[in-house]
Amino acid sequence: MDTQDLIRAMAADTGRRPLPLRTAWRVALVLAVVAAGVVFVLALGPRPDAVAALETLRFLFKFVVTLALAGSAFLLLRRLVRPGAEAHAPLGWLLAGPALLLAGVGLELLAVPAADWWARLVGINARVCLTFIPLIGAAPLVLFLAVLRHGAPARPALAGAVAGLLAGGLAASFYAAHCPDDSPLFVATWYSLAIAGLAVAGAILAPRVARW
Repeated sequence: MDTQDLIRAMAADTGRRPLPLRTAWRVALVLAVVAAGVVFVLALGPRPDAVAALETLRFLFKFVVTLALAGSAFLLLRRLVRPGAEAHAPLGWLLAGPALLLAGVGLELLAVPAADWWARLVGINARVCLTFIPLIGAAPLVLFLAVLRHGAPARPALAGAVAGLLAGGLAASFYAAHCPDDSPLFVATWYSLAIAGLAVAGAILAPRVARW
């Protein structure tokens, strides 16, 4: 390569436009759903009675809670990824999923005898829940952290934690199709712990990958 070729190559490289942030989010979301779905199908798959369970409110309620968390985290994260935007970021959006879950827990405590509360909370699948929600959410978390690197969050630890909540809500939505424990008490305990692990991981990793 002579000098003129080198100059042309450098000019072409300099002229490349970065991927628009909106496009980056779309790509990350699609890849995150695909990656989570592949891990879910290969590692677990839906529970045998999933079709019949669709007729029960407690089974469907799990998806309402997890998708509410994922949706609110996504809307918030889109704001946090821009520098200075956290001052106007509605952190209260993240309360949507927990508020729904607390309402479900309250209704269950009213409907179920106190003697059955502990059994509902412990369930039969806690260890699987704590293992596979983080496993399913790992690739989505990496993808969302990559978008943070593409952006410029002023508070990367906060943005990373929200990215972990988004990855956790997405992972939990897949895992809920496998989980035989439909009790809001179980979801509030074990799903929350598993998702919190992803949020902590995001908060730790984001400042290292999203510096600007």
